[in-house]
Amino acid sequence: MSALNLIYSFRARLLVVLAVLLVSTLGVQYLLNLYARRQNEQVIAEQEQALAAGISLALESFKTKEYLGDIQERSGNRLLEKQADRVKNILIVENINGEWLVTDSLDQTYLPVGENKEQAVYWRLENNGSRYVLRRDQPPETVPLPPFIDVGRTLDEHPDLPRLPLISAPIGAGVYRAVPIPVHTGRQDAEGNRIEGITYIIVVLGSAAESMWQAALPLLATLTVMLGSMLLAAVLVWRFTQPIKYLSEGAKRVAAGDFNFRVPAADRRDEMGTLAAGFNDMVSQLAGLRELQARLHQAERSAVVGRLASAIAHEIRNPLNYINLTLDHMRTSLAPEDAKKRELFGRLTDQVKTEVARINTRISEFLNYSRPSRLALRPLDLRATVEDALRMVEVQAAESGITTQIEQKGSNPTVPGDAESLRSVFTNLIINGMQSMEGGGRLTITLSTENGHARVDVTDTGHGIAPEHLPQIFEPYFSTKETGTGLGLAIVKKVVDDHGGAISVQSLQGRGTTFTIRLPIAER
Repeated sequence: MSALNLIYSFRARLLVVLAVLLVSTLGVQYLLNLYARRQNEQVIAEQEQALAAGISLALESFKTKEYLGDIQERSGNRLLEKQADRVKNILIVENINGEWLVTDSLDQTYLPVGENKEQAVYWRLENNGSRYVLRRDQPPETVPLPPFIDVGRTLDEHPDLPRLPLISAPIGAGVYRAVPIPVHTGRQDAEGNRIEGITYIIVVLGSAAESMWQAALPLLATLTVMLGSMLLAAVLVWRFTQPIKYLSEGAKRVAAGDFNFRVPAADRRDEMGTLAAGFNDMVSQLAGLRELQARLHQAERSAVVGRLASAIAHEIRNPLNYINLTLDHMRTSLAPEDAKKRELFGRLTDQVKTEVARINTRISEFLNYSRPSRLALRPLDLRATVEDALRMVEVQAAESGITTQIEQKGSNPTVPGDAESLRSVFTNLIINGMQSMEGGGRLTITLSTENGHARVDVTDTGHGIAPEHLPQIFEPYFSTKETGTGLGLAIVKKVVDDHGGAISVQSLQGRGTTFTIRLPIAER
């Protein structure tokens, strides 16, 4: 396969589409992974910033008696407000009289309630066996804390101080967590003695999980790439399979006998174009074979008809000649002496001779159609030939109330033809036109030239020809007349074809008929 054919090959284009689909999918996935990585880095940075701000705020609270919320409000630092979804709360937990009490909280819900520390109601930090909880007695309420994350800091230099027994949990994605940070502190009692202790800063962090939209974004992007690739593949497959529909329709029409159908996709350069072109060539060859078969069948039928015509003419004309001779003998030798009887006898014998002549004419027409043409071609004045044919029926036309005229458009053409045969053609068409105008009318013969051919239009104003009969009027033995043989127009077409011309007909019922003859013009 050449490089050009490979470019236009459907298989090659389909492979290109699949390759583009693969590369696009991998590229989009890479970009989405890069985007997700940057988003995660940003989330981690924001959470680290929030944790640092929370610890800083908690350490600042050690220097003053203000609560965390007041310090946050006084400092004007809105960082924690911006990171509210990251830092949910900050708890300051101290060991007072053997209990771990919440002495300060960023969330005012967990602040001590009372006028002084001795009478205040605190939230207690207790271990319920698996997780720390906040509990108070008045009113009784228990709030579970998120799992603690062990930050790994110890205070080994103060082994005698009470410690918060840490229950650390593994770091899980998408869940809240609490980070307890121990800080060594000291305070003075009522007598002014310094009391060493450990205070825990517990920072409650929110979930850093992605939103549903962020989780679905890679899937949507991949789906978009897949849909685009599928659309491109569908268009390609549609263009590839469309000629198959044409081929299917063409096969049905050819099977029904329509050899004029051609598949419109023969100009394509892919495999379907080659198949369509081959199909069209096959139909053309079938049409030629069918036409050749029709001609062969016509030739065989003509040969049979010719032999039959010769036999019939021989067997019929001999008795007709004898009848003619007998009638002539009877009119001369056996005519009655009585005048009236003699007149009746003469009229009857004339009628018999007329019928015999009509039979002889029909036999001549039959022989003329079945035998090969013997034309004596010579340059003819076409107008003079038409005038000779029209002169033969002028009397009959006048008696029938029909006006006749010849119109000349342009120069008078000269055609190579047989005078007697062409005169017979025009006479036949003129008589047919007159017979269609029973109540009178107008018969017009127009001569002109067209594309190197002489054109003769024979137009009448008769009753016209039914549309269903038009395709059959030039077929032999087809006639719409009760007494017609169906050979007149068939002989006309045969003579015109033998002269290298063509004949066609146009008719409107109730308005008239036009027969058009085109003959080649004689060369100088």
